[in-house]
Amino acid sequence: MTNPRKPPPLPGAVSPAGPGSPQDMPPLPGSFGVDPSTLPPPIRDELLAPDPIALDTSAAELKDGLNRCPKCGSSDIRHALGTDVLVCQYCRNEWHGDRIEEAFGLGTGIEELRGDVIASGARNIDAGAASLMSFKCNGCGAEVTINTESSMTARCHWCRHVFGVNEQVANGAVPDAVLPFKVSKTDAVARIRQFVDKRRFFALKAFKTEFTPENVIGVYLPYMVVDSSASASVVGNGEIETRRYTRGTEKNKKTYYDADVYQVERQLDFTVDDLPLESSARRGRLDIQTNTNNIINTILPFDTKNALKWNASYLVGYSSEKRDVDIEQLRPRLEDQLLSIARSRLEQSVRRYDRGVRWDMEKVEVHGSRWVSMYVPVWLYSYRQRGKGMLHYIAVNGRTGETMGSVPVQHWKLLLAALGVGTIVEGAVLWFLGMTL
Repeated sequence: MTNPRKPPPLPGAVSPAGPGSPQDMPPLPGSFGVDPSTLPPPIRDELLAPDPIALDTSAAELKDGLNRCPKCGSSDIRHALGTDVLVCQYCRNEWHGDRIEEAFGLGTGIEELRGDVIASGARNIDAGAASLMSFKCNGCGAEVTINTESSMTARCHWCRHVFGVNEQVANGAVPDAVLPFKVSKTDAVARIRQFVDKRRFFALKAFKTEFTPENVIGVYLPYMVVDSSASASVVGNGEIETRRYTRGTEKNKKTYYDADVYQVERQLDFTVDDLPLESSARRGRLDIQTNTNNIINTILPFDTKNALKWNASYLVGYSSEKRDVDIEQLRPRLEDQLLSIARSRLEQSVRRYDRGVRWDMEKVEVHGSRWVSMYVPVWLYSYRQRGKGMLHYIAVNGRTGETMGSVPVQHWKLLLAALGVGTIVEGAVLWFLGMTL
């Protein structure tokens, strides 16, 4: 007989089970096996993608900020305009910079690329990276500070040693390569004058009279140069014309076509070498109401195959704009460009469809890419239009001299010209009708 004053024994401790059951500690990462084939394609691809490979393009011999002449040791180095040569201002010794493609083997192995290969100057920007860099002068011991927001070189105020930022800090200011200027400022000014002269009749008077060569500035702009191995697949409908005929008379006459419609599928494996992508967020934001900075892409291409290993001495006398866009932000643009290239390369294979092909499904798969950051040279002239606040640009490719830009126009002259052309055309039509009646 049980004692009524003694409580019954507690049941044995049983760990709760089932969905939502509490656990003493969360499971360790990787403790549960995951079958990648069961995951959505974007997550699966990210999970299976190889880790990015880092490519170190830094120059160890320049990390102290001094680019010394190999003959006399002077740090007063200048770029010889029109060439890729560096010149010592003390002993006049000349030497050529190393091409980055040859130094790091960037022109080969594109077909074998898998995943990302990221050069050290193209790595992600650290928002907390300092813009100020300090160097201890080996000549006199003074501290020299360079603000990378506005300059990449500075001179010691005591012994006149010249310092350059050659260490690849993670603030986007130091790229992997530089493409030096070949077109002189005098040549660039002449090309801009010629560009404006061709549009002089319609241009604003103030724009023509206020042009000054001093406002033409040499600037290095940041680009990502990408090698890529990719595949593209497209599906659509193509039409081949079988008959053409007309119906109706005179003004009511219409032309009709009969065509056979075929489903068209194409698949292409291809590589791209040195595809340039803008890596400035400001120039990527196109606002035609406030500026015309989109004209920079109209002066492409640049001969990026001749780009040299980074050396701040090439920037002496020029300004530069640092990169502020990371690779992940550029990836959608890369895929768009690759798809456009694939379409172009497939054109030859669909010529038989004389009525054209409409692609209904397009897909590009990037197997691997190699990313290198680069400064390219541009001569730039800007003019702010009074009243409208519109900023017009004229740009000159610093390598080829290709020139393009935007000129503020007098709209009443355009209207008169349009009316004049319309009157001439109307008169010609009336004369022709009079001759035929």
